[in-house]
Amino acid sequence: MKNTSLSACALLAGLLGSPVFAGDVIRIAHMDPMSGPFGLVGESLARHFDAIADDINARGGVLDGMRFEVVHFDNKGSPQESTVLLRQIIDSQIRFVTQGGGSNVAHALVEALAKHNSRNPESAVLYMNFAAQDPALTNDKCNFWHFRFDAHVDMKLAAITDYIARQKDLHKIYLLNQDYAFGQAISAAAKDMLGKKRPDIAIVGDDLHPLGKVKDFSPYVAKIRASGAEAVITGNWGSDLSLLIKASKESGLTVTYYTLNAHNAGIPGSIGAAGEDHIKQVLTWHANVADNKIEKFASDYKTRFKGDFYYNTAKTELEMLARAINEAKSTDPLKVARALEGMKYMSDTGEVWMRADDHQLMQPIYIATFTKLGKGVKYDVENTGYGWKTDVRTEARDTVMPTNCKMERP
Repeated sequence: MKNTSLSACALLAGLLGSPVFAGDVIRIAHMDPMSGPFGLVGESLARHFDAIADDINARGGVLDGMRFEVVHFDNKGSPQESTVLLRQIIDSQIRFVTQGGGSNVAHALVEALAKHNSRNPESAVLYMNFAAQDPALTNDKCNFWHFRFDAHVDMKLAAITDYIARQKDLHKIYLLNQDYAFGQAISAAAKDMLGKKRPDIAIVGDDLHPLGKVKDFSPYVAKIRASGAEAVITGNWGSDLSLLIKASKESGLTVTYYTLNAHNAGIPGSIGAAGEDHIKQVLTWHANVADNKIEKFASDYKTRFKGDFYYNTAKTELEMLARAINEAKSTDPLKVARALEGMKYMSDTGEVWMRADDHQLMQPIYIATFTKLGKGVKYDVENTGYGWKTDVRTEARDTVMPTNCKMERP
């Protein structure tokens, strides 16, 4: 992994004054938490980008031989730290930024870039979001310079609640989420959608807890048990999910968890055997999907990094960026953005398209269960002996949701 061991100041000292394109290199800034409670996830995502960029470069790069170089920055999961880093990244003449860990960070970046790009069109920056899922980012907070390559919360909750609606033995559900834009959106969407699809289901708890601050989730687990819930919907990620699962396992709680982030680094290992057939996850790809077009890529990644590839949205993002640069015949962020708008692309799970109205990618969505090897599972995760098994696939055309985005274009 490149540069994550360097301090931001040391790294930027080497970049300042250098053009975004050093010789035949196109630099892309990747900003995520590389330390603190979510550092394990950020470090893993950095390795994802290194592997994806190397793969694109090995196939010839872009514009007849220019190659991608991803430069990693530790934003510590902080919106404030992220905006400081963004200013320094802009000064270093990097014109492409990607981030995924935290919708709170995404909102800060969208706002900061809207101001910068309108005032400084000659140094405009394109922001590619591969994992921040608050629906507002491609609705009332949409911006021309922001493109989202992951399905947002409402799209994922639509898939989850469609699945839950068919489970006739489910009557009580608990909502437990982190108290910021992402978790709040999950809580709101779950209540609204379940109310329409299964009004007989009771929401027996709806807790929002501080992001990355809870060290012991046993009190929450006790509340879940006392509520009589049969299932929990949670968007928790990083340590907030691993500690929740740990507390649940230690208490012997056997509810089904419907999650949005149980595939993240460190979580499957913390679940282990206790999660067998009790953890369900909404995904845009997993290693056991039918017609797995990136089986070799994922296998090579595991050999190289001794870890699992799991965020295919990062791969789709860089591959679509490469196509947009080639189609625009330019690395100018404005021309690249216009090439991305409306783009259709044959991804690793089928055709996807970037809706021009709001810059939201439409792609297939899976619901999968954490299941033992040999039960329809070829590949496990984190050497646990358990992996993801598809329950249902929702086609891209069936994930489309309306948007209230009113985008201003340069």
